[in-house]
This record gives sequence, C-alpha cells and structure tokens, in this order.
Amino acid sequence: MLANSAFDPSARFVRVIDARSDGMIAFEFAVGDPALFVELLMPQAQFDAFCAEQAVTPTFGALAMAPDGSAEHEWDWSLSAAPAQHFRREP
Repeated sequence: MLANSAFDPSARFVRVIDARSDGMIAFEFAVGDPALFVELLMPQAQFDAFCAEQAVTPTFGALAMAPDGSAEHEWDWSLSAAPAQHFRREP
C-alpha cells in the first residue's frame, strides 16, 4: 500500500509487464494504490485508449516484496510471475 497516503479511488495506475510481438500489451492496472492491481492483456490500440480514458499514472519496476514469513508475503505474487516464483515445474 502507499506509505503515508490515504486511499484515493480516483488515482489510476498502469505498469506494463510485456509488449508482446503479436501486438498485445500485458499490464497491471490499479485503482487507488499501485499494489492493488489486476493483470490485463489488450491490443496496443485498445491499451492506449484505455490509458487515456482512465487517465493513468505509469508505474515502473517491480513492487517491493513483503518480508519472508509474513502474512503479506503469501499474497506477494502476480499471475505473470507465478510460474517462476511459486509453482514447481515438473520435468
């Protein structure tokens, strides 16, 4: 959550995860706090329109991780990062 700030539902944030070769943009969209996000996928033109319509603030870089062993750490992952961070790959 944002440190020393009140939750502002009018604030909108976007963090681009991947600009794919097929023209799709994978991104995180947050309302009120960049740490509370959903992951979305849109074609570039729709992404650009979505960002303009939502008046987003771009965010960059990964969010800080919660300390290991904390209750928050259990929720400290995203769908796009899950295969590398949390799910074991079978040979």
